[in-house]
Amino acid sequence: MIRNTQQKLESEQGRPLLIFGYITVIISVSVYVLLKTTNSYYSNLLWFTIPLLGGLFMFILRKRKTKYVKTFIDGIVNIVWSTIGVVTILLSFTSFFLSLNYLALMLLLLGIATTLTGLIVRFKPIIFCGIIGTLSCILPFVFNGYEKVLIFTVAIFIMMVIPGHILQYNGRKENV
Repeated sequence: MIRNTQQKLESEQGRPLLIFGYITVIISVSVYVLLKTTNSYYSNLLWFTIPLLGGLFMFILRKRKTKYVKTFIDGIVNIVWSTIGVVTILLSFTSFFLSLNYLALMLLLLGIATTLTGLIVRFKPIIFCGIIGTLSCILPFVFNGYEKVLIFTVAIFIMMVIPGHILQYNGRKENV
């Protein structure tokens, strides 16, 4: 079951990691630029486009993907990401009403989800990048101002985009 899930991740080329990783990087850079240029708190509303755009791209790509047998391990990975996704969206809404270090919480939650995914499918690059992402949740407490957004951007790139490309490379290598 684990190997089947690994092959599915590789053959799908780490699409979820790449889609959500790149969308998050693009949105966070956009938020940073808007915050620096307008100094408006409303620039943070752009964060809400991440699940919308990510969900849209996943829906579009899901129609074209190869059909696989869904294993118990696939279900566990989906439960992990669904749970973290719902919690991050709820925290996003809450952050407008409470003073939270939202970026630190997001890095912690996304790092845990990435690490758990790597542990479940036994893929060391995802585990390693997920641990780096989890540990990076400390950095928003160290930096002040809008630079926190740039720290978040780099952490997301390491945590999601790099393992997504490693999966893509492994998928291409096995299909040759």
